[in-house]
Amino acid sequence: MQPNWLGQTRWTLPRTSFIIGRMNPYSSESLCSDPIHGYIPFVVDGEPGEVTERHIIDSAWVQRMRQIHQLQTAWWVYPTAEHTRFQHVLGVMHLASRAVKHLYLSLKESCPEAPSRGYVETLLRMAGLLHDVGHGPFGHFFDSHFLSQYGLTHEKLGAQIIEEKLAGMLSQLRRNPNSELAHDEQLDPGQIAWLIQRPREEEEAAYPQWLIHLRSLLSGIYTIDNMDFVLRDAYMTGYSSRSYDLDRLLHYSFFTPQGLTIHHRGMGALIRFMNVRAELFHNVYFHREVMAIDKMLEDLFRDSRDHFFPGDPSTDLDRYRQLTEFSLLVDVARWSQSDSGELRALGQRWDQLLARDIQWKFVCERSIGFNDATTEQSNILRSDRMAEVAIREGLPAELKEMPLKVAVSRYIFRHETAGAQKNFLYDAAHNQVRPLTSDQIFRSLPISRKICRIYAENTDHAPQLSSALDALFGGTRIDDLTNM
Repeated sequence: MQPNWLGQTRWTLPRTSFIIGRMNPYSSESLCSDPIHGYIPFVVDGEPGEVTERHIIDSAWVQRMRQIHQLQTAWWVYPTAEHTRFQHVLGVMHLASRAVKHLYLSLKESCPEAPSRGYVETLLRMAGLLHDVGHGPFGHFFDSHFLSQYGLTHEKLGAQIIEEKLAGMLSQLRRNPNSELAHDEQLDPGQIAWLIQRPREEEEAAYPQWLIHLRSLLSGIYTIDNMDFVLRDAYMTGYSSRSYDLDRLLHYSFFTPQGLTIHHRGMGALIRFMNVRAELFHNVYFHREVMAIDKMLEDLFRDSRDHFFPGDPSTDLDRYRQLTEFSLLVDVARWSQSDSGELRALGQRWDQLLARDIQWKFVCERSIGFNDATTEQSNILRSDRMAEVAIREGLPAELKEMPLKVAVSRYIFRHETAGAQKNFLYDAAHNQVRPLTSDQIFRSLPISRKICRIYAENTDHAPQLSSALDALFGGTRIDDLTNM
């Protein structure tokens, strides 16, 4: 005899009635083949009239994720990185189950008031599946260059979509491939909406401690979100087929009353994960050609965004659902044939981008690491605009007004405050749980690194631009990464 997927005992060879019954495991779930996680199971059938995970996955909101690339513009640079948010959210849903399988007992011990495993697992699976549901074309770029003008982020929109468009189905979910809700439990869509948003400490008093603990799996140093995208993006770009040790990282993680805690034996796996994540930012997300595309896209978005969507997306979610990366790129490709002179001119500029004729050419770059948050905040590299002003001041008079773009990219090695407060370290020698920030290995990492790049329409004035960049970094230790 062996335990089944619900932890109950059943025969090794299923009885005929078990196979024929409606809720046997072969008819009630399907397997999705995934290059990162192997098979991803999800529930496709239940009791008559029951909403299942398949209904959520097949909803228009989740299917919309098929039309938004995971790597917002890096897919123009890495030919094999054609994966979308859809594959990613399925992976995050799967990692939710892996995390709960390992962490639920310690969660229940730390927070006795926590609901059943079925509730916790279903809740976290849906948070993983829906955490990106509010994304627009080009992902985070759309947040910065469109949603921000309405005080929105994709997390805020996602929470609204969950509560206004998906709540009816979500509240009727009863099971996942591994566990079921208790008979007296009903999934709360509001908790899913809260889990996917960025933490605000003043809100936490209104939520139970077990839910606050779970949030560290979506908003912390290592989460079901970034653990999937690091593996997936590294694999799909060809950077690495197995970039860090996911199994070891999960194995040495558990909940304590303080929160998500890692045993000191898992620190090596955590540091490896953090370093690989930082390397991906440098080599993939902030690749010099990716940033050149982003700089061209910035100008196009500034001049085109009124044509993308008429106003605040939160006031017309149904129309926002139809706005995807695919729809946007098809629309702008037609603009050059428009009867409108304005649209025709914009369309010609979009045609240039779609033909990968990038206006801005990489000239030079420097990088600097920060070990102190105060120093970073006071640095001239706080924004592209501040850095550009300083660089222009260092140019010869005849070049001060030349067309150029400055891109300041920041990637985080470790969180000094908010992120780290949700992660803790277990020191076996002292049988003590303490903030992860107190660990010497962890503190040996820089807080962040910034790369400052200059782009121009050509490289004719590369020596002068490089000298101006050197002057900007004067008096600090810099790394010249120009030839990378």
